[in-house]
Amino acid sequence: MEIWINPACSKCRGALDILEAEGADYTVRRYLEDVPKPEEIRAVLDRLGLEPWDITRTGEDIAKELGVKEWPRDEAARERWIEALSAHPKLIQRPIITAEDGTAVVGRTEEAVRDALSR
Repeated sequence: MEIWINPACSKCRGALDILEAEGADYTVRRYLEDVPKPEEIRAVLDRLGLEPWDITRTGEDIAKELGVKEWPRDEAARERWIEALSAHPKLIQRPIITAEDGTAVVGRTEEAVRDALSR
């Protein structure tokens, strides 16, 4: 299991607390420092069953500068979104937990983190 975190994020810290309390075997990826390549983002999206716009933090300053809220949300624009997430990792929703069964969850709630642990 791997968890993508921003240490400054309270949701990330909460997810780590749950993983620790449950004795989970996991690795931490500080994705702002170890930035995911586009192919890694594609793989995580496949595991999540989501599209890139589903995991984009559209309220971030850089999102506003880029105008992502106005970008099309369709297959033709998918790569543009993925490239933006890789170029500006602060846009990636967090934490993302890859589960043992090959799936992943956005662990913003205790329930989602526990769901990842049960897989």
